[in-house]
Amino acid sequence: MNFPIIITTFLAALTIPAFATPAKNVVIFLIDDLGYKDLGCYGSDYYETPHIDQLAKEGLRFTDAYATCAVCTPTRASMLTGKYPARLLMTNWLPAGRWDATKNKLREGRFLRALPLEEVTLAESLKAAGMKNCFIGKWHLGGEPFYYPRHQGFHKNVAGCDHGNPGNYFHPFKGKWSIPTTGKKATWQTYSGGKKGDFLTDVLTDEAVTFIEEEQKPFMLYMSYYGVHTPFQAKEDKIKKYAQKTPHFPKHRHIYAGMVESIDDSVGRVIAALKKKGIYEETLIIFTSDNGGNAKATDHTPLRGNKGSYYEGGIRVPFLLRGPGIEPGENATPINSNDVYPTVLEALGHPLKPNQHLDGLSLVPFTRNQAINRDALYWHFPHYNGHPNARPSSVIRKGDWKLILSYDPKSIELYNLKNDLSEKTNLADKHPALRDQLLTDLEGWKKSVKAEEMTPNPQFAE
Repeated sequence: MNFPIIITTFLAALTIPAFATPAKNVVIFLIDDLGYKDLGCYGSDYYETPHIDQLAKEGLRFTDAYATCAVCTPTRASMLTGKYPARLLMTNWLPAGRWDATKNKLREGRFLRALPLEEVTLAESLKAAGMKNCFIGKWHLGGEPFYYPRHQGFHKNVAGCDHGNPGNYFHPFKGKWSIPTTGKKATWQTYSGGKKGDFLTDVLTDEAVTFIEEEQKPFMLYMSYYGVHTPFQAKEDKIKKYAQKTPHFPKHRHIYAGMVESIDDSVGRVIAALKKKGIYEETLIIFTSDNGGNAKATDHTPLRGNKGSYYEGGIRVPFLLRGPGIEPGENATPINSNDVYPTVLEALGHPLKPNQHLDGLSLVPFTRNQAINRDALYWHFPHYNGHPNARPSSVIRKGDWKLILSYDPKSIELYNLKNDLSEKTNLADKHPALRDQLLTDLEGWKKSVKAEEMTPNPQFAE
């Protein structure tokens, strides 16, 4: 079985000319649980996101961009390594804990609880090239004493820890979480600064602005906001604004909209700081999300599903690319989180590392009106996660066709996304030859990355 993605990535390192207008700095905005339709530039007439919308007007807006997983940790690992979660053995959120020995028919696949130090991350590559790297916000890729941002190439870490949500968006930013199967609780404080009344998204942006103002070397600023993940909390003036705008909506929708707008305000502040310093035009900016939006928070129509599921609403995400040499426009090529690593390297004029970002392709060719040669995109999630519409699944998207192989309950679904973006009509029985070919491709890919399989659970109570 051939997998052109590996060959193409290697050839790209040998044959693609240097980026005509290399960037000097990088800012990556990674928003947590932001849905595909949660921005004005992606069709929302409810959420107010003028700063992000302006970023979209100035750069490339990808309509068919995907997170490599429908939950957070695996996508975050892919962005920093350029590898599929299945290849990394990081296929579940951390610390997980939703598998039940007596209620789940299958045993989950094994997975790692931290990003291996053997991986040469994007930050480590840039550090070796003399850049300064600042990580701000949600880490969720392992804990102390070995697996924090400072162990993975970042010079500075602000608020990054092993927890997946902040516990509280208001000062003093303390959280508490029930540890699965133990009856005990973990407690933490996401950010130790600030004062009474401070909102976490704002204080993290204060840190980003200070870093931009003070740093003299070329840098990467990795803005990994905790928003808009639960708990649903927003500033009072934002909540009132959306309550007046849509009084017929439930309050949690007003709160969520306020959280989205606070993210937009912060993106605007970071961009303003870049402009004030005179480095905006020489900075590569990437904006994306780690998975689809929470089912309780937002509306993905016409996409089916939500965070945790492998319908489009769970994995299709916003993706904006803005920087020197990038002409404004729209692109419908399927891309995913793996592509961040090689894109940053090439945009900076650095050599690619095909032995590291095995599954990623640089998006820079799009700036030369060229295409990228990718056969298909893949997902593998051998776990239970508890979100609506979620099932342990493996998925392939090839061209306009998408096949979902579910393990519990067993099913095969086949959709033509060009004609059926909402995934309403299962064509698996109508196109058996195509179904079987996609299944063969999917199984071949799983073997190539040594994906963990689910197995029968002997403790399952019928």
